[in-house]
Amino acid sequence: MGSTDVNRRDLIKRATAAGLIAVPAMSALSACASSDSGSDNEVAKGQKTKDNPLGVNKDAGLDFVIFDGGFGTQYGKDAAEIYEKSYGKVKLTATQKIRSVLQPRMVGGNPPDLIDNSGAEQMDAATLIAKDQLAELSPLLDAPSVDDPDTKVRDTLLPGTIEMGQYGDEKVWRLNYAYTVYGQWYSRKLLADNDWEYPRTWDEMLALCAKAKKKGIAGWTYAGQHPYYIPFTLYPFIGKIGGREVLDAIDNLEPNAWKHDAVKSAFEAYHELSAKGYILRGTPGLDHIQSQTQWTKGKCIFIPNGSWVENEAADTTPADFDMACGAVTGLDDSDKMPFGTLWAQAGEPFIVPAQAKNPAGGMELLRIMLSKKSAQNFSRLVKSLTCVAGATDGMEMSPGLASSSQALKDAGDNVVNPRIFDWYQTLHKEQIGSVLAELLAGRMKPAEAMNKCQEYADRTAKDDSVRKYKHA
Repeated sequence: MGSTDVNRRDLIKRATAAGLIAVPAMSALSACASSDSGSDNEVAKGQKTKDNPLGVNKDAGLDFVIFDGGFGTQYGKDAAEIYEKSYGKVKLTATQKIRSVLQPRMVGGNPPDLIDNSGAEQMDAATLIAKDQLAELSPLLDAPSVDDPDTKVRDTLLPGTIEMGQYGDEKVWRLNYAYTVYGQWYSRKLLADNDWEYPRTWDEMLALCAKAKKKGIAGWTYAGQHPYYIPFTLYPFIGKIGGREVLDAIDNLEPNAWKHDAVKSAFEAYHELSAKGYILRGTPGLDHIQSQTQWTKGKCIFIPNGSWVENEAADTTPADFDMACGAVTGLDDSDKMPFGTLWAQAGEPFIVPAQAKNPAGGMELLRIMLSKKSAQNFSRLVKSLTCVAGATDGMEMSPGLASSSQALKDAGDNVVNPRIFDWYQTLHKEQIGSVLAELLAGRMKPAEAMNKCQEYADRTAKDDSVRKYKHA
């Protein structure tokens, strides 16, 4: 997508422009929004039976748009084939341009029946909900699971999955299919070959980076063109230092949340990586694929990423790389949360538009995807967990998948779940992301970065056009 010579300010301008373009289009949604979850174009429902609990019209066909990103599309195609055996033809469209392709259809009142709303062009779910553009998913969650007719779908899901689809009340507006583990991804082989230990404190991190630099290896890289990747380790780092309540305050848009001592310590630590030359040269100009490729080539030790990276970087990963997900390195013994703390949550959101012609079909395809057969197929294909509890039991797992599964197990209750990234997408991706990009590029001091983040958060808090959410 870009080169190391890309000017960051141009990138920010493009990101901002994309946001500005999205605003009037999303505002236009209100013109076609309905007050209920139905649509004038909705096909007649089929008869509900034991084998068709959602009452899918078998003659309706299904329009399914899937994001063609780190997880690929094969898992969706495989689930669609199962759907077709009982319910008719599926039109499957794969794209990386979710917003560009689908926003006109949402505005026009002819959306698909199921959307994998993911990627850099993800539509803002909070805005869609506020404009009554999403169908509520209780019919799916209360339907019997494919594997056990006596068990509801909701009772087969990992903890936190349903909560990730809620926005201020008990209603569920999206189903996050993948269960993503975020962390400091690294190569076990690189550490072993150099007799290096995984750092548990920040002093140990800096000492390791110093050793690596002497060998011509950088400590870190990241997706400079997509700086919202930085929080994959920064947010749990803040939580580890100061406790969950600091992240909750940030999510709640509380005054001075970004000025907490834990934020100050985390910003100063990350700034030190830049100041001491421990970040791979040219990183600010790299996109996610380019940064991952430099990492798999052994040019650096760590990259902040999610568990999709094993599949997304498969083409450039050496066979003996031994990819692993590490919990965030802490500050020191004063941290509120123990080593092993990480960010993990249900991700890869699927939505059923309120004005879909065949919403029952969209939910039925999701019900199929939530079977153990489809969930295991996903994990086998893309080396990542799903939100289906116990789906990988007994499976032979790849190094990255096994590592992220173990990291999640080791974390126990010490898992943080920031919501700013989906409650306030523009704030997280474009505004906070731009500040973090400046911080790690060495162009902004920690104090200035904290003030700027707080300024953006305060601006969002005062914006009456933005719906607000709070942790219970």
